Amino acid sequence: MNKIWCLGLSLALGLGSAQAARQMEWLNRGLVAVKTTNGVFLSWRVLGTDGNTTGFNLYRDGEKIASFTGSQASNYTDTKGTASSKYSVKAVVGGKEMAADAAVSVWSNQYLTVNLDRPNGGSDYTYSPNDIAVGDVDGDGEFELILKWDPSNSKDNSQKGKTGNVIIDCYKINGKKLWRIDLGVNIRAGAHYTQMLVGDYDSDGKAEFAVKTAPGTKDGSGKNLSLGSAKGADHSKDYRNSNGYILSGPEWLTIFNGETGKEMATVDYNPGRGTVKSWGDSYGNRVDRFLATNAYLDGKKPSMVFQRGYYTRTAITAYDWDGKTLSQRWYYNAATSGKECYGQGNHNISAGDVDGDGFDEIVEGSCAIDHNGKFMYRTG
Repeated sequence: MNKIWCLGLSLALGLGSAQAARQMEWLNRGLVAVKTTNGVFLSWRVLGTDGNTTGFNLYRDGEKIASFTGSQASNYTDTKGTASSKYSVKAVVGGKEMAADAAVSVWSNQYLTVNLDRPNGGSDYTYSPNDIAVGDVDGDGEFELILKWDPSNSKDNSQKGKTGNVIIDCYKINGKKLWRIDLGVNIRAGAHYTQMLVGDYDSDGKAEFAVKTAPGTKDGSGKNLSLGSAKGADHSKDYRNSNGYILSGPEWLTIFNGETGKEMATVDYNPGRGTVKSWGDSYGNRVDRFLATNAYLDGKKPSMVFQRGYYTRTAITAYDWDGKTLSQRWYYNAATSGKECYGQGNHNISAGDVDGDGFDEIVEGSCAIDHNGKFMYRTG
């Protein structure tokens, strides 16, 4: 078994007035109890909807040990606490005490160990844990971990060579593995290829998972993709060229059920590769540099935003999922040198309401795209 470590600090969320109508995940208080030399340190989550009027009562073994107003810190050191103590916290709203989450035990260390199931490698490579995204995939108020396994022979886009498959797992905090997705031989492994998005896109209280896929991808049930654009595809075909690049063959975007990992919809991936050299080189480096982010483009619920290219040509597509259909909201393409976002990108993408209209804009490198997919500015 392999292990990852999560620091025992709770997350405090804040929202500005322009974002008050935005959909947020329902999360529990995330109470953490950690043994220290002078007792037990406790920390819990303050939600963006709480405000300064929400107070808290803290309990040890069913006995109230402290109370807090909404303007006080959401942490406390219980000098009488022991390693065997059990703790719970209850919000107090308008003078009324709310129900508590399940009581938590005390961590013996200042981190939580989560056991992982390392995939089997190949004859010339092994797997290591790589990027992690978080989301509440089963609606229990607790974040799950969506983890990408990176093969030891993964390549930067500038490097030739074939790689092992990209594997993605979902784990509960207690280490239970919910599913495993194998992206297959037609998704290359490396830092810039696989961008994972997790969010509750259809507002059903459970987060979904979206990622670029291809023939050979198997969902969390172990089956090849078969819906939409993937219907009737030849999953036995290997599109890698002699240098290991994948410059031909279908490209898809798939949204998976976050709780089971099963395919829910698959569409053609846009921005598509088109002519490889139109992205800045002919051997396959810049055509396959991807970015992605969630963005509140309508000011209420998250959309998926996927970007291709950033050194020269830059193209960005926004998608929505309503529980039945994975649809394109808009497509932006900067393909002319010196114009708009062409050549203004770098290795990151961000979303935020930069003009105060309540909708997220897309900022990438030295340019920005408005929430409706229209060009905003470039700095040059």
